Amino acid sequence: MSSSIERQSNPTAWAAFWFALAGLVLMPIPLFIGLILGGALSIVAAILAVIGLLKGLARGGKGIAPVVFAAIFIALTWGGISVGGGTVW
Repeated sequence: MSSSIERQSNPTAWAAFWFALAGLVLMPIPLFIGLILGGALSIVAAILAVIGLLKGLARGGKGIAPVVFAAIFIALTWGGISVGGGTVW
């Protein structure tokens, strides 16, 4: 039984979204815990976002919405870290 229904989701983009969201949530934890956890998760999310974006563009732009939100979360995380988030608040 073969189906010609094309998958609409982009699992790599969704992984980038969830990693970026977790990095944003964990970034404000003080005493460098948030810096390490949030920063590491946002770096992983950035790598996954690039891969998800390339996969989405190869499929005609389908499934890149989570990548856009992941990029926003990554920018917010890096912006928070640059003003002292995760160190001492």
